[in-house]
Amino acid sequence: MQLAPIAIFFVPFGIAFGVVASTRGLTATQSIGFSLLTFSSSAQFSTLEFWHGSVAWGSLALALFAINTRNVVMGAALAPWVNLMPLPQRLLSLSLLNDANFAGCQAAFRRGERDMGLLLGSGLVLWCGWGLGAAIGTLAGPAFGNPAAYGFDVVMLCFLTAIVTGMVLGRPKVAVRLVPILVGATIAVLTQSILPQGWNVIVGAVMGSLVDA
Repeated sequence: MQLAPIAIFFVPFGIAFGVVASTRGLTATQSIGFSLLTFSSSAQFSTLEFWHGSVAWGSLALALFAINTRNVVMGAALAPWVNLMPLPQRLLSLSLLNDANFAGCQAAFRRGERDMGLLLGSGLVLWCGWGLGAAIGTLAGPAFGNPAAYGFDVVMLCFLTAIVTGMVLGRPKVAVRLVPILVGATIAVLTQSILPQGWNVIVGAVMGSLVDA
């Protein structure tokens, strides 16, 4: 239940998706089913940008691949712990992997914790929050207005910033470890208006990793 407070803030994100999805012509069943099966807010919102008239399936597939490429990096970072589980448990746990529970689990594993149920449990809690929000947004979303007006859109950014800060400050050579983070963040921001959606994050992450290497 460590990420239960974060799961609460997944609900308004899900509401926002449900509202937008309904305006793009998705039925309630499609919107809710999409959220439960995909469980990737960034990929789902990007999909809606292509959901009009004749869908450009090739561009859609490329965009989703680019956005979800970060899962390769997250999987590699968790590999020393996750690969100790049997394959069925591993696949189930990784199917619920996302930015929030990755950050929390990696920090816990580095502290020496070895309860692999943390990855699956936290993923399930966040998945339920996202699915609940999508259902509410699809069925009654217009009554809520714009979720960003309540400041919910910055919660995930603050959470991940706190996790990264704790990981950096808790290790030696803080100044050196800040360099790849600052490089990656700077490149991601500078290329946001130049590159297609999601690619700026990937480029920033790659460049930050190269600097760290």
